[in-house]
Amino acid sequence: MEQEKDTKGLSVWQLTMLALGTVVGGSFFLGSSIVVRAAGPSALIAFVIGGILVYFILTAIAEMTVANPKSSSFRSYTEQAFGKGAGYTVGWVYWIGLVLAMSSEATAVSILLRGWFPGISLPLLGSIIIVGVTLLNLLGAERLSKLESGLAVFKLLAIVAFVFIAIFFVVGFTTGGPRPVGVDVLRSENWIPGGIRGIAGSMLIVMFSYSGFEVLGQTSTETTDPAKTIPKAIRYTTVLLIGLYLSGMAALFLLIPSSLVTEAVSPFVSALSLHGLGWTGSAMNIVLISAVLSTMLASVFGLGQMLRSLADEGHTPAWMKDRKDIPYRGILISGGSMLAGLGLGMLLPQGVYLFLVSSGGFSVLFTYAIIMASHYRLRKRNGGPFSKQHGLKGFPYTSWLTIGSLIAIIVSMPLIPGQGGGLAAGVMFVAIFAGLYAWGHFRKPVVVARKPLVRVPSITSPFSGLAQTEMSEELTEGIPEVLAKSAELKKGDEPRK
Repeated sequence: MEQEKDTKGLSVWQLTMLALGTVVGGSFFLGSSIVVRAAGPSALIAFVIGGILVYFILTAIAEMTVANPKSSSFRSYTEQAFGKGAGYTVGWVYWIGLVLAMSSEATAVSILLRGWFPGISLPLLGSIIIVGVTLLNLLGAERLSKLESGLAVFKLLAIVAFVFIAIFFVVGFTTGGPRPVGVDVLRSENWIPGGIRGIAGSMLIVMFSYSGFEVLGQTSTETTDPAKTIPKAIRYTTVLLIGLYLSGMAALFLLIPSSLVTEAVSPFVSALSLHGLGWTGSAMNIVLISAVLSTMLASVFGLGQMLRSLADEGHTPAWMKDRKDIPYRGILISGGSMLAGLGLGMLLPQGVYLFLVSSGGFSVLFTYAIIMASHYRLRKRNGGPFSKQHGLKGFPYTSWLTIGSLIAIIVSMPLIPGQGGGLAAGVMFVAIFAGLYAWGHFRKPVVVARKPLVRVPSITSPFSGLAQTEMSEELTEGIPEVLAKSAELKKGDEPRK
């Protein structure tokens, strides 16, 4: 026990809670209503597909992290695989996409808090939330992980509680009058109301509900033994996340038909209200608020780490570089950018929430596709897995399947109304940052290459014989004149007769 206390760094449990705290947020508790409306009970298929993709992506991250645990960001793997331009582009696209996504989360939680504090304006509430989350991140990863653990456990228990409530209803415990539950609900459902189109279109929100796990690839420098802790944390995160999501969604479809779900209300609140538990609406709002705050806390930590990684490679102005353990400047800049995103959300029309979520979702999907492509290229270059114990199974077929699926999800974004603008914005981000890197790269001063080395005889000495020395042409140009002057001096030094 004494040794554990003295050991610095995040434990497996802390890493798992940090990842789950980042992942499980408003996109699941509230955004899943969009998935339910679009896909009906077939949303379970979408969450299963999303879980499989998450497993492959996390395994690839684990394999690269074990091979290079000193890397401060998954962006570094892209740079190793495809060069500085690719690393620059994916880092900035991910950063700005996550900033916009967290701005939308701040907007959502401000609307929920407004019901309890009607006298406070939405911009002020959102600003207080962003400032508070930013300041808490300045406490450092270890203290933040303890707070994250508490919030993560709270919202995970909320999902477990919802599942047990659904089970109680299904086995016969009912209140508020007889209503169909269990098989009776499923029997009256259209299982695939939107067809394949509905499943494909809903995959963006599903993947965004899973997003945030990549924070594990940015915490390798915060652990004492990344080769052991990172793979274990990734394994626990994958199992818990997929298990909770699938059980929560299955319980939801046992309580409420998808036709009664509205996008303006959490589907979990709608299901409980339908069965006479309307008082749980306030409790679920508390869960939703804590979930969003938890996601924002962990995401700002990831944003700060990403800016640090970019700054370390010279991809930011020099004053943005952090030289302390906690990336203070990266965290503060990210918080300020989220405030700007919040202002944008208040100025634009009502559909801005879906726009911000979809543009952030594109950035995340784009990042995941690049992560898998980087893993594929680095492993091919390595001639085999980096780690036999933690290597991606089924390579290279699983890599191709994952990359192809992510591209298909991006292409299918416009199938859900409101997501087309997010796709256009995401593509614009990629073009802008790729163009900025190219512009800055071509504007750099040209370094004149050294002239080729040539071999010339060196000045002989009693000890060297006829030694040969490599010297540049520039250095050898004046040698004949020097030798001539040296000979003249020697003649002048001869003793007079």
